[in-house]
Amino acid sequence: MFYNVPMRTAKTVSITLPPELLIKAQELASCEHRTMSELFREALRRCMRANTQWERLLMRTRIKGRSLGIKNEQDVERLSDKYRRDKRR
Repeated sequence: MFYNVPMRTAKTVSITLPPELLIKAQELASCEHRTMSELFREALRRCMRANTQWERLLMRTRIKGRSLGIKNEQDVERLSDKYRRDKRR
């Protein structure tokens, strides 16, 4: 007899941590009343979100740099020096 039970969609992974990091993770999970799985899922989400924000920032600065004609570090230094000079006046 078959039951209509949904299949589990989550997958199990194994990670290795140094003992001191494991202890800190366990303490944090306990303080936040989370399971270790919940703690690591949230950490991964935050990391991915931060990376996405960083990528967007890089894209915006590259576009702005191109619009200012910046091609290398010397161009950045030149514009920074000019900005500082103008700001002092």
